[in-house]
Amino acid sequence: MRYIHKEGRKFLFLGFILLATINFVAVFTVSNLSVARWVVASVSVLFFVFLLFFFRSPKRELEPVSNKIFAPADGKIVVIEATEEREYFKDRRLQVSIFMSPFNMHSNKYPVSGKIKFINYHPGNKMVAWNPKSSSLNERSTVVIEMVSGTEILVRQIAGAVARRIVTYSELGEDVVQGDELGFIKFGSRVDVFLPEGTKIKVDMFQKVRANKTVIAELG
Repeated sequence: MRYIHKEGRKFLFLGFILLATINFVAVFTVSNLSVARWVVASVSVLFFVFLLFFFRSPKRELEPVSNKIFAPADGKIVVIEATEEREYFKDRRLQVSIFMSPFNMHSNKYPVSGKIKFINYHPGNKMVAWNPKSSSLNERSTVVIEMVSGTEILVRQIAGAVARRIVTYSELGEDVVQGDELGFIKFGSRVDVFLPEGTKIKVDMFQKVRANKTVIAELG
């Protein structure tokens, strides 16, 4: 089942009004240029269809699995590396990053179940999301989930060059379930996941993944 995400409903309504107004004006200002009117109408329809496609939110059921870490987003793996996580852990972690193009579904999901231990939002730059520096310089929102085992997983939503807004639904101290909705990023963006060293990575570079469907890592 597919439906329109709640973050897109206002955007779609305003977009529809704007496009309808443009076409209404075109009818009366280019009345002698029927080809131009058809071009305006065709572009408007294509743009509105793109918005519908972008804000789609397919329903994906997930049976939680405690030792598996599912992809929090649709997209392509662009980073798999051991790195220093400087915001929360301040030590070395395994980083797995997923780049979401404007054609991917942009609803983000919790990769594991647990309690929200930390939330932090940073305003920032608008670098392209696949740039490694975007993880620390772009607009971003960080969420840390503490699992029942005590293991902590960090998920970072990162705005891209054309992203307009990061939405994070997490609340400090709340219990969350693997597969439930973490948030939404509007337009091109990226999601980083920071895992304990020794975690078994189950994906390859440039592999396409799907939220709630692809297992990206497995805890020992």
